[in-house]
This record gives sequence, C-alpha cells and structure tokens, in this order.
Amino acid sequence: MHKNLKDLNLAELKRLADKPFYGTILFDWMQNKAAENLDQISSLPKTFREELKKNNYVIENLKLLKRLADEDGTIKYLFDLSDGKKIETVLLNDGGRHTLCISTQVGCKMDCAFCATGRMKFRRNLSAGEIVDQVIQVEKIEKTKIQNIVYMGMGEPLDNYDNVLKSVRILNDKAGKNIGARHITISTCGIVPGIERLANEGLQIRLAVSLHAATDAVRGKLMPVNQKYPVEDLMRALRAYQKKTGRRLTFEYVMLEGVNDTRAHARSLLKLLSGLSAHINLIEYNPHARAKFKPSPKKTIKEFWWMTTDRGFETAIRYKCGQSISAACGQLYT
Repeated sequence: MHKNLKDLNLAELKRLADKPFYGTILFDWMQNKAAENLDQISSLPKTFREELKKNNYVIENLKLLKRLADEDGTIKYLFDLSDGKKIETVLLNDGGRHTLCISTQVGCKMDCAFCATGRMKFRRNLSAGEIVDQVIQVEKIEKTKIQNIVYMGMGEPLDNYDNVLKSVRILNDKAGKNIGARHITISTCGIVPGIERLANEGLQIRLAVSLHAATDAVRGKLMPVNQKYPVEDLMRALRAYQKKTGRRLTFEYVMLEGVNDTRAHARSLLKLLSGLSAHINLIEYNPHARAKFKPSPKKTIKEFWWMTTDRGFETAIRYKCGQSISAACGQLYT
C-alpha cells in the first residue's frame, strides 16, 4: 500500500533518512516546488529516492478535473483524489488578496438543512496531505501565492481533527508555505469536544462558528448537530476557548427569510453573544436545488446588521460570491 509523503510533516520526513537534511530537501520540493514525483527531486541522492520507493513512499497529487471562473474573480476547482473520489476547492480574490477555501472531507456528516454538501452524505476524511495539496495545486495552477486559508469547504473540520491540525502545522511551517497562523481560519458547526481540544493547541488561528440561530428551537431545525451539542453547551465551550486563547471569535450567520432574520432573532443573538469579543458575518443565503429556503431581502439583512453594529459588534455582510459557478457558501457538491 502506497504511503503519501505529503502526509508527513518536516520532523517525520527528517526521520526517514540517516541524514535529516534529506527530509528538509524533500519537504521543500513538495511544498515550495510542487514536485510531482520523487524522480524530480534531483538534489536528493538516487539511492535515497530508490529506498523511499522500495518502502512504498510516493508523492500523491490531486488531479485537476475542472476549473470554473466567475466574473467576480472567484475560481472553483474540482479535484480527483487517488481513490477516484472528488472534492471542490474555491479561490476568493479580494483586491489582490488571495484566500483559499479548502475542504477537509469528501461529503459531510452534519447534514445542515441549507447546505448542499450535507446532501452528499459523508464518504471519508481527507488526509493531512490531501488537505495541504489543495494549496500546493492551486498555487501551481494560478502561479500565485495564497495569503489566507479558510477551512470552510466541504466537510466539518473538527470532525477530522487530527488531519486538520496536522495540515495547519504543515502549512504554517516556515520551511514550507509559511502561512501565518493568524491568516488561517478553522470553521466549525459546533463540535464541542473539538473546540475544547483546539483551545489547548497553542495556535493563534482564527476560529469561526457556524451559528445561524441563537436558540435551540431554531438552530435545531437547521443544524442536526445542535441536538448533540445544544447552544448552551456550545457557548460554554466558546467562552472557555476565548478565556484560554484570548482570540476573538467569528460567528457565521446565514440569513434565511422568515426563519432567523427578524428583529427578535437579532435581539436573541445579541443576548447570546453578550460579553464576548466577537465578529459577526451575516451571509446572504445562496440557493441551490437541494434546499427550499429563500434569502433574506437586502433591506432585512441591512437592518439586522444595524442592530448588531449598534450594540458594538463588528459585523460584515457577505453578499453572494461565486454563485454562478456554485462556489458560494453552502453550494459545494460533487
């Protein structure tokens, strides 16, 4: 059975050889030079490369099947994995700043009512190497540097905790992509044990929480995960996380007409987040064929924004982006 070298961090690669600097060379060629196979790494002795092959080590690469571009600058990639399963990755271009939205699973277990990926059901976790390779391949395709990473693609990152955290550390490594931890955001639908673990990792990453409603009555209808981790338990974990890390939290709130967008809903949200250092993203809902919600009118979103901003929260409105290529929030589906 093949073993993907991209799944290994720098320390693990160094342990593969008698001379640790071979591991450093290997890491550099994979992360910074996008080496597709061992034979390309000419600065490594042939004997070492052959030894790696003999031990079933290979460099696996995501295969680009399709690239779609929206007129707003958003680009979506359909990648083929080594076992034939597929994932989508999205590049967001904002005034010359490149943010890559990466996937962590094929499908998703969470089955959120408004999300297309949940309709796929869960197929498998991505390995650390497959997560990292989305960055490697997009930089290679676009001949550009990715400045920001958001773990907001297909899947629930904290449901694939170990591989996600390993990928964060690989991408953060100064010998590789050297993407600063503060430029990396992990999003979660509210996996309480994962949030509790993350608080002790010592990473200065950003944590984004897909909240979408401030009460169990509404959130439970939208997000099945709320049955296992209700709002009270989630907020207890988040307050402990903020106390431990000192990091501001981001709350994602998709605006659904007649479901969670009234003034009463806004007041419930403000009460829930009271005392927290928080940023709120109000997301214009992106319709798709697998859900029957309607996006809140822009006037309603603006009023919701005003109410939260007036109470001192930094709030942003995220209007539709990449919708024509089904690359917007909640639209990824293979």
